[in-house]
Amino acid sequence: MRAVGPLVCVVDDDKSIRESLPDLLNEFGYSVCTFSSAQEFLQSAALDRTAVLILDIAMPGMTGLELQTELKHRGNLVPVIFITANRDKAIHSQVAAQGATACLLKPFSDTDLLEALNSAVGIR
Repeated sequence: MRAVGPLVCVVDDDKSIRESLPDLLNEFGYSVCTFSSAQEFLQSAALDRTAVLILDIAMPGMTGLELQTELKHRGNLVPVIFITANRDKAIHSQVAAQGATACLLKPFSDTDLLEALNSAVGIR
C-alpha cells in the first residue's frame, strides 16, 4: 500500500539512494517520487506538488545547491533537506546560509531523517 501523505521528492544521482529511501519515506507516511537529476525534477509534474525536497549536494550537471537557487528564482520555496557524503564544514555552512531545513551526512539514521522531515513540514 502506498502512502498518501505529503509528497517528498528525492533527487540523487545515486541509484541506491533512489531505491532505498522510498520504502522508508512510505513507512513515515509520505508519498515519494525519485529523480536522478535536477533537470529531470524540474521537468516533472511533481514540481508544483512537492512538500519537501531531499537533494544530494553533488550531482553531475546542476548541483543540489544550484537546484535550490533555481527554485527560489522561480518563487518555489519548498523546504529542502540536503544529503551528502561531503564532510567539508564550509559546504554545510553554505547549505545553512541558503535556508536548508537540514543537511544530513551519508549514511544518516532513520531518526535523523524523520526529524528533518518533521521540521520541514512543521511537525514538532
